[in-house]
Amino acid sequence: MADLKRKSGESFESFLRKFKKSLKNGKRLEKAREKQHLVPKKTKRQQKKYALTSIKIKKEKDFLRKTGKLPEEEIRR
Repeated sequence: MADLKRKSGESFESFLRKFKKSLKNGKRLEKAREKQHLVPKKTKRQQKKYALTSIKIKKEKDFLRKTGKLPEEEIRR
């Protein structure tokens, strides 16, 4: 963490301002926030499972469209 000590006679507000500035310049807070939302990569097994389920869902939707149970979707460009 930041190694700051409050000087004698220094107001709390000025110390707090100095502390925040040191955190911002040190980029420790920024790095911590980046790691907070880090999403791990999918494994090969998870990728294959996702691909197979998406193919299965696509086939089911195509079948339902052909039989008339699902309306045709417009292609947006």
